[in-house]
Amino acid sequence: MPIDAFVTGAVETALNQLVKDDADSQRRLSRLRGKVISVVLNEFGKTLYFVFSQQIDVLAAYEGEVDCQLALNLTALPELRQQANLTQLIKADKLSLDGDLQLAQHFSSLLGGLKPDIEEKLAYYSGDVVAHTVVSGIKSSGQFIQQRLLKRQRNVAQTLTEEWKLLPQPLEIAYFADQVDDLKSDVACFEARLNQLLER
Repeated sequence: MPIDAFVTGAVETALNQLVKDDADSQRRLSRLRGKVISVVLNEFGKTLYFVFSQQIDVLAAYEGEVDCQLALNLTALPELRQQANLTQLIKADKLSLDGDLQLAQHFSSLLGGLKPDIEEKLAYYSGDVVAHTVVSGIKSSGQFIQQRLLKRQRNVAQTLTEEWKLLPQPLEIAYFADQVDDLKSDVACFEARLNQLLER
């Protein structure tokens, strides 16, 4: 239970600080006042309850009724921040929603609008020049790592398709799909013709 209290406290403090720093987020929060949303994290079997008032209270246990319940894996959590992804997540069975879809969209909009300005926070302690240098360095390192990973993925895909011939190339897949479509239409024509002959 102490771990639950630590996690809920950390999430609550971070969310309320981000909302406090942004006027648009405060406006988004006002649409959720008086509502309770539960978020089930499938991997852990844990539920976080978000109770909205003038601020956000995050609880590990809640006795009352919830207005909306979301169940998802941690991997889908970043996508929850984009309101347009909600229906796609539901269709792809990455998100289970029980309750008001519009309320879930408001919640998603609130999360999507929370963008911490790390450089500004760091500048408060270290000064503008140091904060800018550190944040720029971290961003460029992240981009470098991402580019290296993409290059590695392309190399592995190329090795599997062209050198080792373990996987078909995209054009081979497209050609096979076209052949399947042709076969489907041929079978449909044959079936229609057979039915005509049988009806005579």
